[in-house]
Amino acid sequence: MWQNTKHGLYRQFNFDNFNDAEKFLIELLDYFKKSDYYPRLEIEGRVIQLWLINHSSSEKITNHEFETSKDINEIAEKYLLLDSNKTESLIDHDDVQVSLERVKLYADGGSRGNPGPSSSGFVVLDQDDKIIVDKGVYLGLTTNNQAEYTALKLGLEECIKLKCTRVDVFMDSLLVINQMKGIYKIKNRELWPIYNNIKNLINNFDEVNFQHVPREFNKLADAAVNRALDEELNK
Repeated sequence: MWQNTKHGLYRQFNFDNFNDAEKFLIELLDYFKKSDYYPRLEIEGRVIQLWLINHSSSEKITNHEFETSKDINEIAEKYLLLDSNKTESLIDHDDVQVSLERVKLYADGGSRGNPGPSSSGFVVLDQDDKIIVDKGVYLGLTTNNQAEYTALKLGLEECIKLKCTRVDVFMDSLLVINQMKGIYKIKNRELWPIYNNIKNLINNFDEVNFQHVPREFNKLADAAVNRALDEELNK
């Protein structure tokens, strides 16, 4: 699903294999060349991210961007793994059944130094975006990746305490989200224990969906991270 961000109309495309990603990219670049439209494009393995914005119209999203997004969707349908974007968009939740058993979990981690003083933050919301839990935890000296994984772990543990059965996870860490989806391999062995711990936690739920979001959609969790860091470092 496309999301309206301050950097443009955004969507992440996850492909089943590199061949499909390459075919999509070739056709996409040909489309942009013919239409004389050059958006922001980021590629990492089988993941392609796009930001559509009108540079000639004061950096705004116009009707042209929405029409362009429809054309891109038609191209993507030829190659895209059908269930890779099944998690609901942040903008359109009309098709989601509102239930206290289903929650949104926003998680983030930060390290001032990497490694350095670190903390994890997470926020649990119901489907009406009412905050249920907002928590930041100081971790001591660790890395940014460890802090982000710890935030996910702590958030899922909180959801178990709340007796939630379905969790939609949102994080701005493309690494963590795509490793949890199995798109990226975990090359850092230090992350294996907490990754396996999280996989075990997931077994406590009927459903856990993972969605990467731009940083501006993860401000609540980011604020929890910095709040915990500031409180500890200012002692």
